[in-house]
Amino acid sequence: MPSTSPALDARIDRLRSIAHAEPRLDGVLLYGSWTLGEADAHSDIEAYLFVAEEHLGDFDGREFLTGLAPLSLAYTNGFGILAVVFDDLMRGEFHLDSAAGCVEQVTSWRGLVHLPEPERAVLLDRSGRLLPAARSLSEFAAPAPADTARQLVDELANWTLMLAQVLARGEYARVHTALTTMVAPHQLQLCRLLRGSTAHWLTPSRALEADLPEADVARYAATTAALEPVALAAAARQSWQWSRDLASEAEARWGIRLDEQLYRDIAADLDAAR
Repeated sequence: MPSTSPALDARIDRLRSIAHAEPRLDGVLLYGSWTLGEADAHSDIEAYLFVAEEHLGDFDGREFLTGLAPLSLAYTNGFGILAVVFDDLMRGEFHLDSAAGCVEQVTSWRGLVHLPEPERAVLLDRSGRLLPAARSLSEFAAPAPADTARQLVDELANWTLMLAQVLARGEYARVHTALTTMVAPHQLQLCRLLRGSTAHWLTPSRALEADLPEADVARYAATTAALEPVALAAAARQSWQWSRDLASEAEARWGIRLDEQLYRDIAADLDAAR
């Protein structure tokens, strides 16, 4: 699986080397674009650092990563992940977790994470437990269609109703945010499910232009708008119409029952908020 990022390849080789030299680390597992063969010059490095249980309190992730390359930024983000920026502006995200639960943690990712070449993804496996766990992710597992579609259809109804309510209140910045962060990810996942294109499931906007038909990309584009009341209201209505069309496809394909009255009520709320 070739990489098109020599700088990232070199950094991963270096990570493998310093990990083997650090006795407090039990395992290191890469994930993300490099493990999928999609890395390029703009990719970051993403990894789990599994620390021996007895050393969780004295292992300093920032200090360890300075051995990888000089750091311009290092902080624990809102998800509890150590986020770093190296001095060459390559980004990195590192999860520091206990090695004690690594097998259960990794195997629980089935259906969410795909590691087509687990031997490349595992940079360190001191105890011999991590690689077998990673191998359980070697086969791509698509989401269960009907149950997943049901979840996504319900998410779209709920979040669009909230969007209509804040639009009526005149909170246009919230509408703008809701369209892109609460509604669009669920729309794109449902669209991917219907098109059989679920490889980028966790980040459904990734490679959108290459993965989905032009008509779907155009429908997504119509749900975006500048922070301007009339444009936002139009985008919100376009968004709900696309959600409704996707839900109808899911209904026809998987027998999902839709609450037509609820859908009409949401559309009426959006129309009233013009």
